[in-house]
Amino acid sequence: MIIEKNNIIPGKHNKPILTDVFFKDNKKPKPVLIFCHGYKGFKDWGAWDLMAKAFAELDYFFVKFNFAYNGGTVEDPIDFPDLEAFGNNNYSKELDDLETIIDWVTENQMYKNELDANNIILLGHSRAGGIVSIKAHEDRRVKQVISLAGVSDYANRYPISGDAEQWKKDGVKYVVNGRTKQQMPHFYQFYEDFTKHKERLNIKRAVSNLNQPFLIIHGDKDTSVLIEEAENLHKWNPKSTFKIVEGADHVFGASHPWKHDTLPEHLKKVIQLVNNFAK
Repeated sequence: MIIEKNNIIPGKHNKPILTDVFFKDNKKPKPVLIFCHGYKGFKDWGAWDLMAKAFAELDYFFVKFNFAYNGGTVEDPIDFPDLEAFGNNNYSKELDDLETIIDWVTENQMYKNELDANNIILLGHSRAGGIVSIKAHEDRRVKQVISLAGVSDYANRYPISGDAEQWKKDGVKYVVNGRTKQQMPHFYQFYEDFTKHKERLNIKRAVSNLNQPFLIIHGDKDTSVLIEEAENLHKWNPKSTFKIVEGADHVFGASHPWKHDTLPEHLKKVIQLVNNFAK
């Protein structure tokens, strides 16, 4: 298996996108599975590397990356050394980053014998469930899309929800990272970008108009994104496939750091569901 960590890909907003690829070196064009991390997430979180290896073993060309403004750096891609960048992130930047990765995959001659650029699958966790759904609606290169514990609405979720006037007055609102104990900023530009692109960032609109096969996976013990959000997605796109992982939490049994050599059972189930759908 080939594992390449921390490829540096120039982003559209003056920050690089750190990217990992995992694949079997068998000169066989493979479906490209692009994974997007969620809010306060990063590509090296928890068991994501083990998940990447599992998909590579199943003969996918697996790609995962850090959104350019997720708060990581080239030198330190894990956790959030760059809170200024985190505060300047927004949904539009994340959509641009994902487009950059799709471009990189389709145009990269280095992997042309190993990937099938006509078979691109997007897999978004949590907040990125919305990002991949919107991008799939916009980009015909995407052939399948998967929402993993994904959100159904950005307007009613933090940081958009709440007192916009106070946010404008203060210029910033903070969220505490329970694990790292950092005060993580969201600058008011986040709200400005959202209101400017409200129509584009409407997940219901994107999901309702998806032409690609759409898989929704959710744990029934998810307390971060309630299963009702998955039910909404399925209602808006009745042709979608909806799979509930019984007993699973928001991260399907994983945690950070993940110090085990094997995947948690619920995440194994996710991999099985994705593979059954995609193949």
